[in-house]
Amino acid sequence: MGKAKHDHKLQLELVRMQMAMAESGERAVVVLEGRDTAGKDGTIKAITKHLSVRNTRVVALPKPSDREQSQWYFQRYVAHLPAAGELVIFNRSWYNRAGVEVVNGFSSHAEQAQFLRDVPDFERMLVENGIKLVKLWLDIDKDEQARRLEKRCTDPLKALKVSALDAVAQEKWDDYTAARDTMLERTHSVWAPWTCVRGDDKPAAHKAVIRHLLHAIAPEEVAHDIKQPDGDVLFTFELDALKDGRLAK
Repeated sequence: MGKAKHDHKLQLELVRMQMAMAESGERAVVVLEGRDTAGKDGTIKAITKHLSVRNTRVVALPKPSDREQSQWYFQRYVAHLPAAGELVIFNRSWYNRAGVEVVNGFSSHAEQAQFLRDVPDFERMLVENGIKLVKLWLDIDKDEQARRLEKRCTDPLKALKVSALDAVAQEKWDDYTAARDTMLERTHSVWAPWTCVRGDDKPAAHKAVIRHLLHAIAPEEVAHDIKQPDGDVLFTFELDALKDGRLAK
């Protein structure tokens, strides 16, 4: 099967998945995390390009307001959880507290420690309430991140992607690595496991993510003939991955 035909089939199965969700009332949340330039926006576009705007929401929340900072940490995310038949994709999520906030000092050590204690129970409540929760970590190596950051600075069409945090992404690479490792180790659970995606090859990563979503969310009659994702690109997190080269150091 040619590449274009194969990609068309995966897109068609995503549409069938959403039609099945609308009929059954299934609710699904995809948490998409990763290093700066890891490909979150492109992955979301690959997933959603043929899906219904009415039943698909991409949530990318701005910096919390003073009022939101006084609330229970998870409160503003709860407001965006799906109703029947909806797919919600968080482009960064409550895991900001375990990543960006840790590295850049946007929250206290006590707040970060409480988050790591609370998040497994929070996610367990979501899953026990019937929400299908898929957590994806997009990983890239340091040289590839440097190349993509440079392209952001020189390509006018990527100007809207530039952020103040880009300037320190390489400088604080090791700090982000340590935060990632702690986050994955402390928040990986049986009911809400992390799935890691090697994102250096964008098309391969997109294909692997779509296959994974179909197997995780779609009913068996939709997903049964979809190949499993390439294990060299996408894999369930395990502690060995922090040391054996599958995740960039």
